[in-house]
Amino acid sequence: MFTGIIQAFGKIQQIQPTGVDARFKIHTGHEFLEGVQLGDSIAVNGVCLTVTEMTGGSFWADVSGETLQRTTFAHLKVNDLTNLEKALTPQTHLGGHIVSGHVDGIGILNERYNDGRSVRLAIKAPDALAKYIAEKGSICVDGISLTVNLVKGAVFELNIVPHTLEKTTLGTMQTGHEVNLEVDIIARYLERLVLGDKAANPNASNITEAFLQQNGFA
Repeated sequence: MFTGIIQAFGKIQQIQPTGVDARFKIHTGHEFLEGVQLGDSIAVNGVCLTVTEMTGGSFWADVSGETLQRTTFAHLKVNDLTNLEKALTPQTHLGGHIVSGHVDGIGILNERYNDGRSVRLAIKAPDALAKYIAEKGSICVDGISLTVNLVKGAVFELNIVPHTLEKTTLGTMQTGHEVNLEVDIIARYLERLVLGDKAANPNASNITEAFLQQNGFA
């Protein structure tokens, strides 16, 4: 588990395709890797990866075909910067929100404009994820825990403060860029919970406003 508070930048140093999947070598420096052991989890742009090898301030991780299909890893290139976070411990400050590192879909940065010292971002989420995104709720964008300021259909807006602009890849991200999205884990489990016995039916319909009203949730 993670908190969505980015701890360091990483740089893609090497990519080794291995058929349907791949190995990635990510350079970050010795300071970030202090205390990290083989088998530990590191979130890279919000994707939970397992450290398989460490050498010279870098670590290797296997990236499955599933991850390549469902995240922006398929488009990463050598020298691209990434956001990094080590898995939380019982002593970790929960400064963001609970993040699993399991990406739900890919969003596209539609708009970027200045708002005082901050920057506002408007991101288009896949239509299937729109129901999980709520104003003043939490969302994880490329591994960064952020608060949703406004929702218009499947488009949501974020206010990015100067510190986050400096310490994450959002500082240089431009319109058209694709990002990994992970919705609030509570929303995902709540959907399954309200289905009740219907959750065992693979053909059960999606949650609708009428369904929520019928079951006392709206």
